Amino acid sequence: MYINRYAKKAIASIMCAVTVISVAACSSTGSGSDNNSSGALSVEEVSKSDSTTGSTVLEEAADSDEPYVLPEGMYFSELTGEPISEDIKDQRPIAAMVDNEKTALPHYGTAEADVVYELMNSTANDRITRLMCLVKDWGNIEQLGSIRSTRPTNIMLASEWNAVLCHDGGPYYNDQYFSQPWSAHFSGTFSRVNNGKSKEFTEYIINGDLENNFSDYEGTAGYETTYNEYANEGEHFNFVTYGEQINLDEKYSRYYAANKVSLPFWHNGSTLTYNPETGLYEYSEYGETHEDAEDGEVLAFKNVILQNCDFVQLDDNGYLIYNCIDSGKYAWYLTNGVAKDVTWVKTSETDVTRYYDENGEELEINTGKTYIALVPSDTWENIIFE
Repeated sequence: MYINRYAKKAIASIMCAVTVISVAACSSTGSGSDNNSSGALSVEEVSKSDSTTGSTVLEEAADSDEPYVLPEGMYFSELTGEPISEDIKDQRPIAAMVDNEKTALPHYGTAEADVVYELMNSTANDRITRLMCLVKDWGNIEQLGSIRSTRPTNIMLASEWNAVLCHDGGPYYNDQYFSQPWSAHFSGTFSRVNNGKSKEFTEYIINGDLENNFSDYEGTAGYETTYNEYANEGEHFNFVTYGEQINLDEKYSRYYAANKVSLPFWHNGSTLTYNPETGLYEYSEYGETHEDAEDGEVLAFKNVILQNCDFVQLDDNGYLIYNCIDSGKYAWYLTNGVAKDVTWVKTSETDVTRYYDENGEELEINTGKTYIALVPSDTWENIIFE
């Protein structure tokens, strides 16, 4: 299922040549509209930054000009581009569905995820979202969740990573995707924690649960703990060299100030705010900074990717599926307090989603943790940058 990245780059180059840059990128060189009275900018009003962003520059390894040398027994993670133990190099990640209803808070273990997706879970209840947390080193999970049901879009996104999807049920629309040989999942087979809440908020992945699940499926095709034939080769993202840093305002002539971004997820009010001291975007919802219940760690990311993606509502219950297999759709990439308009491409259920700049070049991103939101196309223009 691996598709040569250079072939995709050529496809993207042609695509970019015929695609109009996002409506949010209102000028290739101009300053755009003036700030509104609140100091916030809508996507259509966002203006080019003419000053430095104050972003923290990543210190190069050993504070020298010499290239970073991996310590023995380490390799660069395909999820984050950072050094991790070579012992788990071939271990496939898990993708855990985490309830994002306020009643489910506080979350446990989400700050340990390498990549976090946020998607609308239903068109009902103010388009409530759910998180999908990808974890490479799942053997060190102490508690993760709470765990809830999944949707077809999550099954396809998890397959990009050859990840085993961990959830608790879901609508019958999932069945056609779970029947595919590239799909692997564990459902409703995790621990219950007495936290004083209703049963639907009590399921968590506890240390040992995943080992038990894999053991139960031992010998079953598609349920290997290691990457199988459906895995994509190499790093998932086009990472910069570890120890170096991409600054969008230095590489591109068109970029936008983005010290805070508010997403049109009405139910929980997701926002990501850049912290120049750490160089990370900190996630907030329900009006509060998200802190992990395990250790108080703030959920924070080096990279933020926002994808413009339309969807189809499947029934009156609000179940839906995103059209996440597409090309030439708009996206934003945020890092170091700066945003860049890009496009995204995904050609099949198992193909990696790739991101391209206006030159048709695959987007370089910084090493570290990444947040990805699929923003419904009908609310795309309601993204607010500050």
